[in-house]
Amino acid sequence: MIILEIIYLISVILLATYGINALILAGIRKWRHQPIKEILVEKDYSWPQVTVQLPVYNERYVVERLLEAVEKLDYPHDRLYIQVLDDSTDNTKEIVAQSVARLKAKGIDIEQIQRSDRLGYKGGALANGIKYVKGELIAIFDADFVPPPDFLKLTVPYFQLDNKIGCLQTRWGHINRESSWLTRTQANGIDGHFIIEQEIRSEKDLFLNFNGTAGIWRKSCIVDAGGWQHDTLTEDLDLSYRAQLRGWKIRYLPHITTPAELPAHINAFKRQQFRWAKGSIQTARKLLEALWRSTHPFMVKFEGTLHLTHYLVHPLMLLNLLLMLPLLHGRSPLVRIYPVFIIGAFGPLFMYMVAMGQQSKPIFERLVNLFMLVLLGMGLSLNNTHAVAEATLGKQSPFKRTPKFNFKGQDTNRKNSDYLLPRDGSTWIEITLAIYSFSLLVYVLITGVWGLVPWLILYTGGYGYVAGLNIKQSIGQVSPKVNPARRSEPDTLIS
Repeated sequence: MIILEIIYLISVILLATYGINALILAGIRKWRHQPIKEILVEKDYSWPQVTVQLPVYNERYVVERLLEAVEKLDYPHDRLYIQVLDDSTDNTKEIVAQSVARLKAKGIDIEQIQRSDRLGYKGGALANGIKYVKGELIAIFDADFVPPPDFLKLTVPYFQLDNKIGCLQTRWGHINRESSWLTRTQANGIDGHFIIEQEIRSEKDLFLNFNGTAGIWRKSCIVDAGGWQHDTLTEDLDLSYRAQLRGWKIRYLPHITTPAELPAHINAFKRQQFRWAKGSIQTARKLLEALWRSTHPFMVKFEGTLHLTHYLVHPLMLLNLLLMLPLLHGRSPLVRIYPVFIIGAFGPLFMYMVAMGQQSKPIFERLVNLFMLVLLGMGLSLNNTHAVAEATLGKQSPFKRTPKFNFKGQDTNRKNSDYLLPRDGSTWIEITLAIYSFSLLVYVLITGVWGLVPWLILYTGGYGYVAGLNIKQSIGQVSPKVNPARRSEPDTLIS
């Protein structure tokens, strides 16, 4: 029993550490924030050459929307070069070819770059494309993003402030925020990351990351940092930390928003989260030692460690739940230390409340959104624990993309697309965890351990919500086994 108590205590302390850190960041954003100064350029400003890279893989539903947005970029055409880094294996490549031909006819300098294989996936495509870029600045947009026309003119001038700025990241917007509770909840979670974490990390000279899209890099920074590498599933986070360890700076521009499409299906969202979670821990394994050997201040190293290992909160949450039964059965006094857990849990809650408050959302709407956000976070703990475990053990796994569909409004019920994912096999485990959590809830209500009641309600609701949504969205869906496009997606492994 004493071993279980020690493990439980450590997990609670670690959860509290991550939570209190979120509380501090949110407090700084609310009470000590210094808004960034916007740059106004002169009419005769000499705009530098910019290359726009568009990494694409099987994006038939959204690639035209992306190219139409890039076509509208308000930037001197003689200073702009566009690369469509197209690794597609379906008819996306024909759609791209037609759009590229149309834009070339309009005098736009654009090229479709294809490879004979998908070595390195997105990171490999970016590494291949950088060999042909024109100029020093490289803007990157994923297929599900829609850059606004003034994106380049708003961002490019910031590079003149400091020649050590290697990357500029803008805030993500949300095209389909109101499509469903799932998209609304995702949007609120992403807003918390950008409005609080990215903004304060940038403001206080802490390490932050390029989010893979909607940003601009200096080519010299990428090259100096060792280039795009593909030994993790988050090549963007990996390059960001290697660049900052080399003395480059990454800055976040909160007043510039680039809209994007959120995954409307729970399995697509879980796949995305799995990749982010596993890639983050892979990057931590790769670079934490270098971070702590660097000459950066202690707080930069400490915050960087929390940042890289943030997805550990999910296995800690799951472990906390699984340990409750033996500790309750053994009448351990540790199950009554819930006030410590409450302090830690208050941090993320406060962070998201502050983020929603910056958007002038009514208090009731914020509370409802916050409840759904907590449910989704609890429900994802199994999925993300699996990802963290694979990364920790060094297990190889296929790189799997997040499918996009160009959903409009609340039309999220497509059932026959080649890109739809089958029902996640972990659904039954999530249902089991929901039943387990509910059983524990009944037990603590009978025994009077009232401090655990709210957490067990959230665990039960979270696993039930994620599993139930998975089942609901998979009803009537065409089996992916008969989709030729799905068989064309290679299952190459990445460590």
